[in-house]
Amino acid sequence: MYSDTHFHFHMLENQPQVLTGMAEKNCFFGLDIGTHCDDLASRQKGMLEAIGECENSLREKIKNFIYFSAGIWPAPEAIRDRVNQMEILEKEIKQALDSGDSFIKKVCAIGECGLDHHWNPAGVDARCESDFDAELYNGEKEMFLMQLALAKKYSLPVIVHSRDAFDGTIECIKDAGYDNGIIHCYSYGLEEAKVFLDRGWYLAFGGGVTYTKKAKMDAMIEMLKYIPEDRLLLETDAPYLAPVPFRGTSNTPLLIEHSYRFIAEARGIEVEKLCQTVDKNIRQLFSKSL
Repeated sequence: MYSDTHFHFHMLENQPQVLTGMAEKNCFFGLDIGTHCDDLASRQKGMLEAIGECENSLREKIKNFIYFSAGIWPAPEAIRDRVNQMEILEKEIKQALDSGDSFIKKVCAIGECGLDHHWNPAGVDARCESDFDAELYNGEKEMFLMQLALAKKYSLPVIVHSRDAFDGTIECIKDAGYDNGIIHCYSYGLEEAKVFLDRGWYLAFGGGVTYTKKAKMDAMIEMLKYIPEDRLLLETDAPYLAPVPFRGTSNTPLLIEHSYRFIAEARGIEVEKLCQTVDKNIRQLFSKSL
């Protein structure tokens, strides 16, 4: 139970303990997300090292539920170097998929990739609107389109990062003609959700839903109730966005149960039912890889 469709494993502390805890909770699926063109091999190596520090009896169990994505987050330096970085990204993905090692082959998605127009220089991303002139703004879209095309080429789902960029995200998706994947850490409203859902996208919710502002909580619950059962996913985005009552601390996949409880209550169902729903959706979305 408590599958997690988005976490940054290489950024987590106490990695063997986290993996052990996921195994003990019978996690069905955990997706380690990529954000740089050349981080796939190093993330896989780090994961194997952490698994090697777990109890021998749990190692195969952990290997069975861990999967990987590979993609380029829309950082200004990546956008400026997008043609070169896309070549590196595809090379790493192809090497993994062609590997004779069944664990290394477990690349099941492209991303996270997309558009980010949240200007907060004091935040972890240190993004300024002034950094994005017309060339960089359009280059960001181009890099997203290139990754959508790559996903289409390999018939893989896309993990989409879309923050304060709904119109641009939809524009790129329409231009690519590829509706297959997850809108990660969904942060828009119900009307925007309907647009993504009508195009066949899955929406993933994380710890942020547990501390929605009081004035917006009714709208959040309404949306959580609205999401069709076959399009709902949960995630952590660990080490970010720890749910209540751990908000402000470093997040891990072990805390995702609090998000499950919150969303299950909002939808008026049992937690076990929500777990079954999420696992079923994971099987459907990642059917090529599981």
